[in-house]
Amino acid sequence: LPVKTETAYFAGGCFWGVEERFQQVPGVLDAVSGYQGGTTSRPTYKQVCADQTGHAETVRVTFDPARVTYRQLLEWFFKFHDPTQLNRQGPDVGTQYRSAIFAANDEQLKDARACIDELSKTDRFRNRKIVTVVEPAKPFYEAEEYHQDYHARHGGSCPLPTR
Repeated sequence: LPVKTETAYFAGGCFWGVEERFQQVPGVLDAVSGYQGGTTSRPTYKQVCADQTGHAETVRVTFDPARVTYRQLLEWFFKFHDPTQLNRQGPDVGTQYRSAIFAANDEQLKDARACIDELSKTDRFRNRKIVTVVEPAKPFYEAEEYHQDYHARHGGSCPLPTR
């Protein structure tokens, strides 16, 4: 029997690290680096980096909802990056590195907003505003082949956080 899968989209800085971390989450079947949230059809990495398209570096996550829920993916996402940094993630600066959740359906939209609302009340974010944008998913464009599985092919790693 084929596994019933769902899709989720997350942008949290450079997609290499976000992709690698999601690939390590049990229940995630695939994670693909790409571009989403902009206005240009089939943007290139060069266009996205030049801030010409409005896209964010995004990871498309295909998952088995019987093994990992969308809510659990949201929780991992907020552990993977700092959602209080506006249009950047560490040394990577620009709108293409913004923190964003592109919801595949109304339920994901509602769940993502509820998760942010709940996290905002925790000690971790009490004095820091979560700037993650939540919006309906626009077309997702896979990044060039050399961006896929980047750390696995070139060394370097982004281990899962322990907390």
